[in-house]
Amino acid sequence: MSRVITFGEIMMRLNPPGYLRFLQTTSYEATYAGGEANVAVSLANYKNDVAFVSKVPDNEIGQNAVNALRHYGVDISAVLIGGPRLGIYFCEKGASQRGSKVIYDRAGSSIALAKREEFDWDKIFDGADWFHFTGITPALGGELPAICLDACRAAKAKGLTVSCDLNYRGKLWTREKAGEVMATLMPYVDVCIANEEDAKDVFGIAAENTDINSGKLDREGYISVARQLTERFSFKAVAITLRGSISASENNWSGMLYLDGKAYFARNYLIHLVDRVGGGDSFGGGLIHAMRKWPDDPQLQIEYAVAASCLKQATEFDFNLASEKEVLALVGGNASGRVQR
Repeated sequence: MSRVITFGEIMMRLNPPGYLRFLQTTSYEATYAGGEANVAVSLANYKNDVAFVSKVPDNEIGQNAVNALRHYGVDISAVLIGGPRLGIYFCEKGASQRGSKVIYDRAGSSIALAKREEFDWDKIFDGADWFHFTGITPALGGELPAICLDACRAAKAKGLTVSCDLNYRGKLWTREKAGEVMATLMPYVDVCIANEEDAKDVFGIAAENTDINSGKLDREGYISVARQLTERFSFKAVAITLRGSISASENNWSGMLYLDGKAYFARNYLIHLVDRVGGGDSFGGGLIHAMRKWPDDPQLQIEYAVAASCLKQATEFDFNLASEKEVLALVGGNASGRVQR
């Protein structure tokens, strides 16, 4: 099987131990994370040949970041070295009625200052059949919107399937700018991934009869969103995560795959959250794996993606470390959480 290429920023994640708040902590736990990096780790855990493309500084922090990916089997040979710094984000884990908080410190990072001429996409895509990026990467500004467009054009020219998680981040750019930039990239995308807010924030397409704050989700509303996205951009498939937020500690979790005019819904999981950050990325990684391995079974594809992200949200930090065997066991109904002996 050919390889998957993901492109984006890898950052250092710093969070207070346990459930301490920013105002309480005197120390931080350091790990590494990033939307497309998280997807790459998921795919590597499912035994895919996957490479991550980015740029990190020429120092021990940059090296440690790529080492974190190499540890899980991700090919980092296309990661560029240079620039001033690695981006950082701080994460305060929420509980009960207190939501989680994220603070970014990523301005002027090595990847944000990257130049178009540094990326030889024809060479990068050699031997690949799938390219994945998210809306976070062009949101970093500089030449990245143009770099993403270069990548998408090169991927389509070489016949790759292109997937994009819209991943709107209001702390990085405005809705107007996001809509403008993402609209130039969507014509090259085959598989669009979104959550319950992205389509509205980026393209003004809202699910009817849905209140994300109350946890009330209406299936027909999301079918309409997927249909409108497909009609506007000619996507081959649209996948939407469905999160019913009961509190910061408990969520209902499901998803929908819209393909060839038909909607496929996964079973719902009631999750006691350990760490929800990266949940959408693990959904994307699971979906890409399932679409490549079981191309003729859309119901299994969405069940796998939702089960994979369910397991991730019961795992500390951004990376999903679930194996295919564990995901398929959950898909098959083994949701008891009993000790495995």
